[in-house]
Amino acid sequence: MHAVILLGLLVAGIVVLTPVSDRIGVPQPVLLTIYGLVLGVVPFVPAPDLEPDLILPLVLPPLLFAATQNASVRELRSAARPILGLAVGLTVLTAAAVTVVGHWLGLSWPVAAVLGGVVSPPDPVAATAVASRLRLPPRLVTLLEGEGQFNDATALVLYQISVMAVVVGSVTAGQIGVGLLVAVAGGAALGLAGGWLTRRALGLLHDAAPETTVTLAVPFALYLTAEAVGASGVLAVLVAGLFLRSTLSREVTSAGWVLGRSVWRYVDFAVSGLVFSFLGVELTDVLGSTDVLADGRALELAGVVVLVLVGLRAAAMFAASAAVGRRARRSGSATPYGWRESTVASWAGMRGVVTVATALALPITVDGGGPFPARDEVVSVALIVVLVTLVLQGLTLAPLIRRLGVADEADVGADTRRLHRAVTEAALKRLRQADDVPPEVRAAAIHQYESRLHYRRQVEDLVDGDAGGDDAGDRLRDLLASATEAEREAVLQARRRGDVSPAAADDVLFDIEARALRYDT
Repeated sequence: MHAVILLGLLVAGIVVLTPVSDRIGVPQPVLLTIYGLVLGVVPFVPAPDLEPDLILPLVLPPLLFAATQNASVRELRSAARPILGLAVGLTVLTAAAVTVVGHWLGLSWPVAAVLGGVVSPPDPVAATAVASRLRLPPRLVTLLEGEGQFNDATALVLYQISVMAVVVGSVTAGQIGVGLLVAVAGGAALGLAGGWLTRRALGLLHDAAPETTVTLAVPFALYLTAEAVGASGVLAVLVAGLFLRSTLSREVTSAGWVLGRSVWRYVDFAVSGLVFSFLGVELTDVLGSTDVLADGRALELAGVVVLVLVGLRAAAMFAASAAVGRRARRSGSATPYGWRESTVASWAGMRGVVTVATALALPITVDGGGPFPARDEVVSVALIVVLVTLVLQGLTLAPLIRRLGVADEADVGADTRRLHRAVTEAALKRLRQADDVPPEVRAAAIHQYESRLHYRRQVEDLVDGDAGGDDAGDRLRDLLASATEAEREAVLQARRRGDVSPAAADDVLFDIEARALRYDT
């Protein structure tokens, strides 16, 4: 009953505060975290009680898969070098720096390494919440979202190795090397295999509900399978999600596409909202139930860690921007990232969901039955770091973007209108070339694209009347299905070529599939 009450309060906060965040201009994750802090000090609110082993498998798979469904594989590929530099290089460097600082301030090397793995990955959720409202340049959004997806895999591998060293007592260089190889290669292989099998399974289904159920089950199945064999569950989910995002088109019905997109948008919204609001409640509970803050060491460590995270990220961003600028000048091309964009990217390094999930998932005991050393301190420091970076950077990111004038002038609506025109022309071309249908059916299909109202009237004549023959309704549906395929192919080609933004392509695809759904009814 206590869990139900807490869940109800968290859900109520998400429902109420989401429109409030849009109205007052505060990123939703920041507002929900503050709401959780307020809940945590209310006397009748029950304290959270979650099994550590359940946190990562419940939280990460849906969030990771949902992120891939909004990604552009073409844009990720074009920005592969800076994304990998941040997701791997900067994440490892950050974990190492925090490990050194943690040991310098009194933690053992293994426990300090655990803290480094926990706080190393930035979370793009709050940053992209600001970006979507202020229209950051697409290349900068791609960089932040790509880093946010793949640094999770790097951080989780570092986290799992360091936790194993604490739990078992020691870990050798050979074990680390084998663990890294199995985690990366195994995760990628499982992701590709899982994506391929999912695509084949979806091709055998022809109903929206089973199709969506499959896509909901796959991230959890891949994550658990990968973790069971020592591979990276994060990488397996990411690879499968990107594979399906770039290859899945004809296998899913129109109804399945529309339903799946809506479901995954909701999953992303609900899970991320619950985690951020839960963060505030958990932080209040942790800090109120332990004495780790009594001597001030945890606060001191958290403050130093925040300075390391912010300073190191800024240094890496400006160094990378300078290197890219030198290469661009030598090649005579425009510099893709200037000092303004580097400043925004530096300040967008808020910690979030993964840091919260990994901190709370720390084992309570080690092999032999003893307590996990300094667990309360590590959890407290990690949660304080998330709170400080979310509130401080999250509340100041939008003013910084406006001050620097980084917001993009690109109009997604114009892209959408242009793409609507192009795909309509593609459909009309397909319809006008169709000579194997009655003239009345073809005329009705063409008029559907030229005038929705005229189309509706002729459909009634064809389906309910005698025009076009007894099977006119079926022939019309078949013809419109062919036109829909032409539209879909035109959108996918435009997205692959980079002629339009991914947001515009998704908007037009949603409209195409929604109309196709209406054709079937």
